[in-house]
Amino acid sequence: MGYQTIEVRKLTPVIGAEIFGVDLARPLGNQQFQEVHDALMDNLVIFFRDQELSHEQHKAFGRRFGELHLHPTSTRSDWEHPEILVIKADEKSKHVAGEEWHSDVSCDAEPPMGSILYMKELPPDGGGNTLFANMYRAFETLSPGLQRTLEGLNAVHGSAHIFGVKGVNAANPESAGRYGNQHLVGADVVHPVVIRHPLSGRKALYVNPAFTLRFEGWSDEDSRPLLEHLYRHASRPEFTCRFRWREGSIAFWDNRATWHYAANDYHGERRLMHRITVAGCALERAA
Repeated sequence: MGYQTIEVRKLTPVIGAEIFGVDLARPLGNQQFQEVHDALMDNLVIFFRDQELSHEQHKAFGRRFGELHLHPTSTRSDWEHPEILVIKADEKSKHVAGEEWHSDVSCDAEPPMGSILYMKELPPDGGGNTLFANMYRAFETLSPGLQRTLEGLNAVHGSAHIFGVKGVNAANPESAGRYGNQHLVGADVVHPVVIRHPLSGRKALYVNPAFTLRFEGWSDEDSRPLLEHLYRHASRPEFTCRFRWREGSIAFWDNRATWHYAANDYHGERRLMHRITVAGCALERAA
């Protein structure tokens, strides 16, 4: 695809591209917005360098793509920007956000369209790369028989084991500054295992290790072998790209067609990021 107002440099043939020639602190014109949107659809995750955004500019960029989504546990009385999820780690953190392959908040009935993550502060020696995986390719490279089987299945997604009052984050000091209202974690939801992307129309695998609990109508024990096979397959290196952060970098990913994973190779160091999330819609089964 040709672009007139931006430069697009692919990271890999299957996923990821860096975008140049855009100052996200300034409102995007209609053509530049459309080209950024097209680059996201074509590459599934796009990256911007050397950006300097206020909270309002960060939110304004996200709102060009849709309404902003509130994380189920993000509403806090001491934070005037509930749309911005503060993601941080320091010497007290027992684990870091996102250190497992996942699709953001697939536990919602209407999972987010995408997330826009802004790096504010990095460990002095670097580290903390983020990996992204292409769920179109994950589905397309399965055997035809397994594709047909999965197209007839639903999966149950939930988050109480992560965000709830007894979830893994409850014992992490970092959670006290990131989450509120943990008692409001919602009930489990059901999504098709194979969705038809609402914009591209392509089929994508829609399960992930963080939030998918089991196949609907299956026990946890019966679901586990097939889910683990899908997780190994979907995270194969040839479906992924790796982004090396610098301060002022931004990653914007299509949440319905990607997974991401935050490498925790900076234990005990400080790292600070701000994330906004663009609201999505109910997901439809691929027919």
